[in-house]
Amino acid sequence: MTGPRYPDLIAALPETVPFVGPEVQERARGVAFKARLGANESVFGPSPFAIAAIQDEAAEIWKYADPSHLDLKGAIAAHMGCAPDNILIGEGIDGLLGYLVRLLVAEGDAVVTSDGAYPTFNYHVAGFGGVLHKIPYAGDHEDLGGLISKAAEVDAKLVYLANPDNPMGSWHSAAAIEAALDNLPKGCVLALDEAYIEFAPEGTAPAIAFDDPRVVRLRTFSKAYGMAGARIGYAISAAPVIRAFDKIRNHFGMNRMALAGALAALEDREWLDEVIRLTAEARDEIGRIALANGLMPLPSATNFVAVDCGQDGDFARAVLAGLIERGVFVRMPFVAPQDRCIRISAGRAEDLAVLEQALPEALQAARESTGS
Repeated sequence: MTGPRYPDLIAALPETVPFVGPEVQERARGVAFKARLGANESVFGPSPFAIAAIQDEAAEIWKYADPSHLDLKGAIAAHMGCAPDNILIGEGIDGLLGYLVRLLVAEGDAVVTSDGAYPTFNYHVAGFGGVLHKIPYAGDHEDLGGLISKAAEVDAKLVYLANPDNPMGSWHSAAAIEAALDNLPKGCVLALDEAYIEFAPEGTAPAIAFDDPRVVRLRTFSKAYGMAGARIGYAISAAPVIRAFDKIRNHFGMNRMALAGALAALEDREWLDEVIRLTAEARDEIGRIALANGLMPLPSATNFVAVDCGQDGDFARAVLAGLIERGVFVRMPFVAPQDRCIRISAGRAEDLAVLEQALPEALQAARESTGS
């Protein structure tokens, strides 16, 4: 009997995933989490109009979705002030990153990212045989100048930057990104992940011409719009770049109910503003809880707060384990020195009350287990 003949590249890849989902952890523990504060989802949920649109579309689910996604593209284009030809719809930013890497990166091609940045991007690059070159963070910010310099050094085809950043919550100004583009090497594309842009201060989103082929901006309905389970993201770039995706994307990969929900969500600015307000309040409350326990919350332009546990990564991992043991799902950065932190997503009052009770117990257990 014979089996599949895997390409050498695939056979050599580790059997791994970028993140272990909370459901997997719940099954392993045999009990559900009391507070789900680790995946940067919006616990405040989607617009009621989005929910109604999804429900109304349910009877039409026997049909494939329009593969051109024209209605949603048109609405996003009007929202952004560009043309529908500048917009690509895909299966969340994760799916769009996979398409982008497939489109640009052949085996052996150089790609640049930050050491400790969003690991799903690295996962896609490895899957297509690209060679990752990583730049350490500068403080708790991605090193924008260092990324561009490394891209020139290794003749990179693609540079990844999240602004605002995940997992640290830090951000660069629009002016800094606009200036950095002047130094982007010829033939290199900046993948600008703006998943959290709705939460960021004014002056964070750069003014990049929609016909600029050097940049592919990535946005999502998973965060501020509260539709992580719907898997709706979009890319913005020059029309020829967007057309190129048609060669490799899954044309029937989108769920028509999710598309209808995203269209309704985009039109409900009042709900978006409310979510942004609730998220800011939750960030403040996380900060208060952290300070009350002798920890330092870092400034954040996202829907989460990175909390400095004041010691090394081993101590932060012990705190994380203590919180999970007490029913609080959180995550943390993977790479030192950022791994001195835990990352806590914005939650409802009842979620943060669970955190407030569990954190001092988890800290005490971490001190005992590490001898700190």
